[in-house]
Amino acid sequence: MAVNFLLKAFGFIALVIVGIPANMFIAFRFAHILFLEKRLLPANTIRMSLSFANLIVLVSRVIPQALFCIGFRNVFNDNQCKLIIYFHRVSRAMSICITSYLSCYQCLLIAPVTGKWKSLKPIVHYNVTIIIALFLAMNMVLYPNSILFGRATSNNTLSPYTLRLVYCDVDFLNYPNYIINGLVSVIREILFVGLMILSSTYMLYVLYRHGQSMKGMRSSDKGQQKTAEYKASRAVIFLVAMYLALFGMDNSMWIYTLTMSNVDQDVSDTRLFLSASYAALSPIHIFLFTTKLQF
Repeated sequence: MAVNFLLKAFGFIALVIVGIPANMFIAFRFAHILFLEKRLLPANTIRMSLSFANLIVLVSRVIPQALFCIGFRNVFNDNQCKLIIYFHRVSRAMSICITSYLSCYQCLLIAPVTGKWKSLKPIVHYNVTIIIALFLAMNMVLYPNSILFGRATSNNTLSPYTLRLVYCDVDFLNYPNYIINGLVSVIREILFVGLMILSSTYMLYVLYRHGQSMKGMRSSDKGQQKTAEYKASRAVIFLVAMYLALFGMDNSMWIYTLTMSNVDQDVSDTRLFLSASYAALSPIHIFLFTTKLQF
C-alpha cells in the first residue's frame, strides 16, 4: 500500500513539474511571436489554444491530486470543488477538440484545391478563433453535472453512483444521471478522436502520393522536400499514436466503470494519469515539430 501511494505521488508530481512549465513556455512563446509580428498563423493560434487548455487541465486536476499525495487533506469546500471539477472537465474536452481541429486543419492545408475541399479551406482557415470559441461554448454547456453534483469529500453516506476524485466527490444520485454523463463524454471523444484519425490517415496518404511523384527527380532537388515530408509524417504518426495509447486506454477504462458502482480509487487515478499525460506531453510534441518555437 505504501509503495502504491509513493508511485502515485511521484507520477502526479512529475506531471506537474514537466507539464505546467512546458505549456506555459509554449503559450508565452506564441504570445511573444504575436507581439513581435502582430499576427499569428492559424495553426499556431490553434497550438497556443491547446497549450492553454492543457495548462488548465494540469492546474485544475493534477495539482490537487499531487497535493493530496503529499499529505494535504480537505483543502476545498463544496463550491470550490464544483468549480475545479467544472474547469477540469471543460478544459479536458477543449484539449481533445482542439487537437482534433489541428489535425483537420493540417489535413485541409495539403488537400487538393478542388471540389468540396475548396469550399472548406477558407472556412477553417479564416475562422479559427470563432471555431475554438464554439468548441468552448459547446463544452461549457455539456458539463452542468459538475456544478450540480460536485461536493467536497466528507464522511457522509453517498449513493453508489459516486465518482471519488480524492479531494472532491461527484455524486450523481442515480444510475440515469451517471450513465448519461458517461455516454456524453464517450460519444464526444469517439467523434473527435475519430475525426483526428481520419484526417491524419488522409494526410499520410497525400504525403505518400506526393513522395511517389518525387521519384525520378535528382537527389539535390528532392532532398529538402523529402526531409519536410518525413517531418510531417512523424508528427502525424506520433500524434495519432499518443491519442490512441493514452485516450484509448482512458476511455476503455471509463466505459468499463459505467458498468459498475463504487468505482475503485486506483481505476480513477489511472484514468487521470493517462489523460493528464497527454496534457504534459503534447507541448513537447508542439515544440519539437514547430520550427517557429525553436531558438
